[in-house]
Amino acid sequence: MIRFRFRSVVAISAIAVPFLTLLAPSWLSLMGVGPSWSILWLLPWSLLEGPVSGFLSGFALGLSLDAISLGDATHVPILAILGLWWGYLGKRSLIFQRGFSLGFFAWIGSIFLSLSLWLQFFMSRIVSPANLFNSWSLHTLLGQAILTGILSPLICSLLLMCFKNYRDSPLRNFSRDNI
Repeated sequence: MIRFRFRSVVAISAIAVPFLTLLAPSWLSLMGVGPSWSILWLLPWSLLEGPVSGFLSGFALGLSLDAISLGDATHVPILAILGLWWGYLGKRSLIFQRGFSLGFFAWIGSIFLSLSLWLQFFMSRIVSPANLFNSWSLHTLLGQAILTGILSPLICSLLLMCFKNYRDSPLRNFSRDNI
């Protein structure tokens, strides 16, 4: 039963990421830009589960976000790389699970995600270098990075606590065969 609850918590929280991205609550936006929900979910998952799971989760999350987006840019490579990187950091030390560290890494991850999407957009449409720095791109990058960095200590700490409590439960591996 505990194992079922752990899987359901992970599945519901992972499915919530594309829905929150689509909903984009206006009350939770800065300068008209919402937080990067994929970063807010991937960071605690990768810190707890390690590099392989972080890489695969980033890949799957990127595919789900690409399925709902209309642009030419893809989320897959940068989310997979961030999941791998955060997984290595999580396996090395527990110091990265503090509030400031979570905010800092979410802020960096959001900047990398926005830069990756921005560069892919401009590589797909060969544009003059003068149009490289548009006001919308810098506006989106800064707004999303700031909001993600501010929300991450709260949201990532709650997800870390939730994932850790269900993962480390003594009844997690209990089955009818043990009776």
